[in-house]
Amino acid sequence: MADRSSLKLVGVIFASVTLAVMLVTGMVVKGYADGALSLETASAVVR
Repeated sequence: MADRSSLKLVGVIFASVTLAVMLVTGMVVKGYADGALSLETASAVVR
């Protein structure tokens, strides 16, 4: 059976990866909501 210190280390690694993914996702969603990022390219815009 694994000891507690190595399980804590694995937990901290998974928690930090999860937090990083959540922060990046939040920044991307905020960028789309603010209009900084666009789903359309400039060449696809019909005038």
